[in-house]
Amino acid sequence: MSTIATVGDPVGDTAGGTVGDAVGDTEMISDRVAVRRLSVARPLLYGALVLCALLTMLPFVWVISGSLRSLDEIRADPGAWLPHDVTLGNFTRLFATQGFGGYMANSIVVAIIVVAGNVVAASAAGYALAKLDFAGKRLAFGAVMAAMMVPFSAVFVTQFVITVDLGLADTLAGIALPGVAMPMSVFIMRQYAMSIPGDLLEAARIDGAGEFRIFFRVFLPLAGPAVATITIMSFLASWNNFIWPLIVAQSMSSYTLPVGLAATSQAASHVTDYGLLLAGAIVVMLPVLVLFLFLQRYFVQGIAGTGMR
Repeated sequence: MSTIATVGDPVGDTAGGTVGDAVGDTEMISDRVAVRRLSVARPLLYGALVLCALLTMLPFVWVISGSLRSLDEIRADPGAWLPHDVTLGNFTRLFATQGFGGYMANSIVVAIIVVAGNVVAASAAGYALAKLDFAGKRLAFGAVMAAMMVPFSAVFVTQFVITVDLGLADTLAGIALPGVAMPMSVFIMRQYAMSIPGDLLEAARIDGAGEFRIFFRVFLPLAGPAVATITIMSFLASWNNFIWPLIVAQSMSSYTLPVGLAATSQAASHVTDYGLLLAGAIVVMLPVLVLFLFLQRYFVQGIAGTGMR
């Protein structure tokens, strides 16, 4: 007759304990292996990120180095990473260039118009596309998506003809107008607005708030990260824009900074002054860098809130 171990049987207890101990040991071994793999993979990952960051910084290092070298030294050894004789002569000549202050002022005015237009238009359009119900809503959003896919080279002739017909050629308004409502800005704001709970807006409506009050008092304060993202992206697009200002601006009084620098660096016998050009590149980069440093936390939140990766 076979012997069956009961609940109180020491043999059964011993067998159950053995199985439990084996499972526990297996889990401990798996955890140790995972920790070891992570400890090996993490330094490799950090090393790869540092390498990518250094490769990304190389052009900026060369630009900074070139801006501190004389033109003769740049021509003698263009690939040098460190200047033999550090000089600020390129920056001195740049700020002394006739018209430089006007180029800077034009760029600032155009950037302010573009940023303000994008913040206002994209906020209103994004809110409407995400939180309001109206006829043609999907069609309107589809038009925004389609506009994002159209390259600038396919529409700049039409834009120029319209600008001339409106009498805005060779004006700062004509330079800024095509960028005051970028489709990407509308898309970012719409995606961020989708993440805001509808119950919050509905509660404001129940309390008697109208749509304009909800938009300004409830939605916009919550959309701060998206507004910061749009501010950085639209400012960058306007500040670095070269082709459109070059087409529209027909006199030096309407030149923006990138166009003015290109014209100034080749003004002498059609020979490029690389030292002046590199110093100008540093000046152009500084406002974008400062703006990003102030808004980078909100920029990251805005990109994460839109679902863009």
